[in-house]
Amino acid sequence: MSFQQGLSGLNVASKSLDVIGNNIANSGVAGFKGATAQFGDVFASSLGGAGGTAVGIGAQLQAVAQRFSQGNITSTNNPLDIAVNGNGFFRMSDNGNISYSRNGQFHTDKNGSIINTSGQILTGYSADASGNILATSPVPLTISNNSLAPNSTSAFEVGMNLDAAATVKAPASFDTKNPSTFNNSTSGTVFDSIGGSHTMTVYFLKTAANAWNSYVEIDGADVVAAGLSTPTGVTPASSALAFSTSGGLTTAMPLTISVDLAAVAAAQVPATTNSAATPLVFTLDFADSSQYGNPFSVTKLTQDGYASGRLSSIGIGGDGILVGHYSNGQTKNLGQVVLASFANPNGLSSEGSNQWKDNSESGLPIIGVPGTGTLGALQASAIEDSNVDLTSELVAMITAQRIYQANAQSIKTQDSILQTLVNLR
Repeated sequence: MSFQQGLSGLNVASKSLDVIGNNIANSGVAGFKGATAQFGDVFASSLGGAGGTAVGIGAQLQAVAQRFSQGNITSTNNPLDIAVNGNGFFRMSDNGNISYSRNGQFHTDKNGSIINTSGQILTGYSADASGNILATSPVPLTISNNSLAPNSTSAFEVGMNLDAAATVKAPASFDTKNPSTFNNSTSGTVFDSIGGSHTMTVYFLKTAANAWNSYVEIDGADVVAAGLSTPTGVTPASSALAFSTSGGLTTAMPLTISVDLAAVAAAQVPATTNSAATPLVFTLDFADSSQYGNPFSVTKLTQDGYASGRLSSIGIGGDGILVGHYSNGQTKNLGQVVLASFANPNGLSSEGSNQWKDNSESGLPIIGVPGTGTLGALQASAIEDSNVDLTSELVAMITAQRIYQANAQSIKTQDSILQTLVNLR
């Protein structure tokens, strides 16, 4: 049986070299997972059994097991390169044919779909028009280059300190063009329904101790001629602000402002037109304001409107959410990458090109959001390197080579023994 034993030894050593060679060949492939050849011995079967005197008849290849250990993560300059740090596989679709991968080298095609080099589309959860993630069934992820629609201002907030020691001025003499007739002013931008911007200026005039008037002006137009309406109980074109003796604002907030944009446009010199929805209605809130013995200062000036914007860049968070950054300074969720895990990843069927498919041995895929459960987190602008350790593979290659040589020598020795027997007379 020595010939059979030696021949099986040559075969398993050759298989071991095949696996090692494949590992080395793919050591530079992103997301590649190395494999290990697993062998077992072979015994001849007999009815009576040979007991403790049985001698094996060689070895055989039992399995080629994948090693799904973590590879090193390397930074790249591509924002769509994604590395998985931990457990999980990317879920890829090829016209509905689903496979799984650890290679996160992605880019977009002409349709905006996020694809790998094989043209398979990365899948995940979609987002609605408002950017809300729809965590239902995974779908192919596509990045739309459509402009972000404008949003009209609905709330304007001003935080400030009005100087308690400021000089009292007569409201009857108030003139926006004469700075000596008011104490302070500040301005900001509001947006209409088509994204047009309008400059809103608020003037502050102290009328008595702890009492101020605030006046609103839009695009430099006279607020009365422009058709600016004010809340009930407020004198035309102004709002009275009252403060306590400790400097806190006591006037109820917010105020509601309604602007006749057509009248504002007509009041310009020369007159203009405006096709946005009118009136522009928004709240004006001074709740974060005070009257202390310090100079006038503005600490907060925010509003929620914006003009339309073009997609300028994309960011991907550790939780897989795709965030679009637009030229108007706004951001919007575009979707969310999902990961898949398996009860037995070693049971996955290798399809080549860094792709695996599930089967009865691997179990069904468990789909989830990165960073939850046992799933790893994502790192954008990075790729996971192959987990092949070249040093270990080269040492294993030398060992496999020695095993091959030793088995070849055992065959040669058996041949020499048989030749000796043949030559006996």
